[in-house]
Amino acid sequence: MAERDAERAEARGASSPSEANPKPTSERHVPVLLDRCVNLLAPGVEAAREAGRRPVVVDCTLGMGGHAEAMLERFEDAHLIGLDRDEQALSLAGERLSRFAGRTDLVHAVYDEIADVARDLGFATVDGVLFDLGVSSLQLDERERGFAYSYDAPLDMRMDTSRGQTAADIVNHATHGELARMIRTWGEDKFAGRIASAIVRARDEEKLTTTGRLVEVIRTAVPAAAARTSGHPAKRTFQALRIAVNEELDVLERAIPEAMSATSIGGRVVVMSYHSLEDKITKRFFQAGSKSSAPVGFPVELEEHKPRFTTLTKGTEKPTEEEIAENPRAASAKLRAVERIMKD
Repeated sequence: MAERDAERAEARGASSPSEANPKPTSERHVPVLLDRCVNLLAPGVEAAREAGRRPVVVDCTLGMGGHAEAMLERFEDAHLIGLDRDEQALSLAGERLSRFAGRTDLVHAVYDEIADVARDLGFATVDGVLFDLGVSSLQLDERERGFAYSYDAPLDMRMDTSRGQTAADIVNHATHGELARMIRTWGEDKFAGRIASAIVRARDEEKLTTTGRLVEVIRTAVPAAAARTSGHPAKRTFQALRIAVNEELDVLERAIPEAMSATSIGGRVVVMSYHSLEDKITKRFFQAGSKSSAPVGFPVELEEHKPRFTTLTKGTEKPTEEEIAENPRAASAKLRAVERIMKD
């Protein structure tokens, strides 16, 4: 589910699976850093076995099921919980994983609900958790979903199309200040104020309802020279709107500590992110869990002050040249992982 994947797909024009003879799900989606993620999760699965438990792994961003399929194949005794807010993704993943139906639970849920879902399914803890953040190949491929800026479509961008406000709701009703802050903070675009002004002027004349019209408006606000050096002028605004529509960062703020809390001793949490905002949130929680909470200068580290987790990755791990060659979507991936070493 890579941001870089989004940009590459935009550039080439993603094909819609609604066209005749769509490719099988396994061919439409190649998982990012597949082997490395599964290898990081493997010791958590082994820890469960050594403790006499059936391993439980959670794919918090199921998508089209690529990572989940690899985990189920590698960990033949594991039970997998797959979460996704996108009902279409759940359906496609269900078809891909049908041969594992006896040891999977695929749940329509947002990933900050991980602890509640696990408990509802009868699991007090889990042994491995994977997050593959960002927009999915499926969402890019489905033109009518409105995630892409390379072709005209309804301005939607909801990962869960059954509820919530759309991107059109935001661009037509947010104030200038709200739009500017959103584009500056979540899109990290230095032309945020100019883009917000252009949006407000355009919507005063006629409501903005399509991606194509929004792209036209953004082009009027971004200097041509900047567009030549920084990629598509709408890229950052679309990212900001997608984050806003799906409340992605707010959800992630809740999801990471929930996942860490749900993990058993020896269990692992692995997160792949694709832009700095996601990575900063992940880093903050991982670092906090891996540090002593003892006051500075305290002579003895009491049990309650000891770190509950240990860091498995040195800073942010990035893909190797071989991994990028194998799957170009991996180019912008940032990987972090921790292991629980003590109970709370």
